[in-house]
Amino acid sequence: MNTRYLLAGDKSIVVEFGNLISEEINKKVVSLMEAIENSDINDFIDEMTPTYRSLMINYNPLKIDFDSLLKEVKLLEKNIKSSGTIKKNIIEIPVLYGGEYGPDIENVAKHNNLSIEEVIKIHSEKEYLIYMLGFTPGFPYLGGMDERIETPRLKVPRTKIPGGSVGIASKQTGVYPIDSPGGWQLIGRTPLKLYNPDKESPILLKVGNYIKFIPITKGEFDKLSAENGGDN
Repeated sequence: MNTRYLLAGDKSIVVEFGNLISEEINKKVVSLMEAIENSDINDFIDEMTPTYRSLMINYNPLKIDFDSLLKEVKLLEKNIKSSGTIKKNIIEIPVLYGGEYGPDIENVAKHNNLSIEEVIKIHSEKEYLIYMLGFTPGFPYLGGMDERIETPRLKVPRTKIPGGSVGIASKQTGVYPIDSPGGWQLIGRTPLKLYNPDKESPILLKVGNYIKFIPITKGEFDKLSAENGGDN
């Protein structure tokens, strides 16, 4: 599919790279965003929002007109098509699996005819690409989960899921950055804060990076939780 450039309101451009969820397409999204961030036109950009297959660019029309911006973005996009691979940045997320922090891990195990230990091993041996962030601040939409642990969402969603909870919903896995409602099967919790409004960069994760879940003990969880000033 050829790259499409779409108007979005009076001060936004959406650049679409395809209609599929794939690492190759998402890497183009991230590459264009980084190319813009490192270019002169970044001074005219208010915000960029990457998704699975597109990049929304919000610009300041008082600083640059649409035609000029489109020309520059097309030039940058053309140059990234044949660029090399993006450096693989892996963020390790410690997780205490099961027990009170992962009350649905037995559901996942039973649904897939596995033991709890097998679920933990399968879930923690992968490296998951962060395709996009959304739903709540810093919530990562991840790719690459092993089909052996696919499990449907809960029939009745919970009204409150603690921040840091790691869950599975159908073919996806993710981490709830803050307390929120949700219907994902909870298999563990991380003591890390994925969203901290008191920090200069409040969101820990970044689109294009990878997550690697690391199983930890209750003692390690409590120690890390105290270090991160969390209530997890």
